[in-house]
Amino acid sequence: MTEAAEFTEPLTVDAATGLVAPCRQVPSPNCDERPLGVEPELFVIHCISLPPGEYSNGYVAALFTNGLDPTAHPYFESIADLTVSAHFFIARTGVLTQFVPVTQRAWHAGQSQYCGRTACNDFSVGIELEGTDSSPFAAAQYRSLNALVSVLRDAIPSLAAGNAVGHSDIAPGRKSDPGSEFNWSDARALHRVSASP
Repeated sequence: MTEAAEFTEPLTVDAATGLVAPCRQVPSPNCDERPLGVEPELFVIHCISLPPGEYSNGYVAALFTNGLDPTAHPYFESIADLTVSAHFFIARTGVLTQFVPVTQRAWHAGQSQYCGRTACNDFSVGIELEGTDSSPFAAAQYRSLNALVSVLRDAIPSLAAGNAVGHSDIAPGRKSDPGSEFNWSDARALHRVSASP
């Protein structure tokens, strides 16, 4: 699969490895094991672009793999030392990149709380959409998001409910993504839930 267009083959999940095909696989070191006995059961939707509002330049992958050059753009000076990742990144074209197996804990949510439970990274799958929280997302991104969520729900019993929140729901006041332009109705495979205690 190339970066030029969204996938054309049906997605499949290897439940044992937590890998989805045909995704671009770009392993991130910014992950670790989930706590013993904890399974993924929540989708957390994010958005990111680097620099903000600029697309298709490889900088998000560089950030998630600890290779972001702080001299490439003034904005990068403040974030180049972050050790962050997500399980998946969906480009504007709909192309899916997997950085962390679903069986592992990606470092995407930070300080967070969902229905009284803290440390949402422990039990969630982080999905980043290329974009900003004040701009509409592309139709291809919703198609890929729905396909991804559907196949994960079918393959991994703990994700069967498909419950989903935005990053802003689990880190209110600290995070604002995916923002008001994210259309939850178009993300029909997700079950929008409240993050309130």
